[in-house]
Amino acid sequence: MTEPRLEVRDAPGDTRAVALFCHGGTVSSLEPPRERALSLVRMRAIEQFVAASGGHLGLTTCLLRYRVAGWNGEAADAYADVRWALDKIAGEYGDVPVVLVGHSMGGRAVLRAGGADAVRAICALAPWTPAGEPVKQLHGRAVAILHGRGDRWVPAALSADFATRAQAAGVRVARFTVAGGHSMVRRSLLWHTFVRDVVLAGAGLADLRPDIAAALERADAEALAVPL
Repeated sequence: MTEPRLEVRDAPGDTRAVALFCHGGTVSSLEPPRERALSLVRMRAIEQFVAASGGHLGLTTCLLRYRVAGWNGEAADAYADVRWALDKIAGEYGDVPVVLVGHSMGGRAVLRAGGADAVRAICALAPWTPAGEPVKQLHGRAVAILHGRGDRWVPAALSADFATRAQAAGVRVARFTVAGGHSMVRRSLLWHTFVRDVVLAGAGLADLRPDIAAALERADAEALAVPL
């Protein structure tokens, strides 16, 4: 693909908010993502679950299809594609709140893009956040992270370090952990409902569930390692 594209699921009525879903990828690749890649399949399933829960409330969902499968160093292609998607969403829906959802490489991309004006909240699932990944752009946003404690592809220690640095910089962040690895297959309903609850509340379409709200209001180490 010469440019990214969006798979859009419009709300049945007026769009009151948009959720952008960004799947995982790899460190380096200029090949397009495979249509049957597990990361894409899983993110599409989560997007469909959230759309079914929020469409009647005015939530439009968009699944981002990257140009290439890799992050690719300084090119940060997934991040560039998220910024492209945010511009497209603004052009189509105007000044509506946006919630970003990303898994693995997509988690890194949405966290880096989280400072965009329209973004109200970010839900990062097993995010690949190498040392030094910036955090200050997330001021004024709600950041909710969920990571498998047994993740051997993207170690949970990476998101723990990111969340610690973000919290120290004054970002409102909560981090949860769950048994299982990187693919979000084990206890899949837990992953789905976590995303749904963050998205609907971040979009202003529902109240935030109590455990996430309580963790976001704290500014201590316990808020960054809440077991589910």
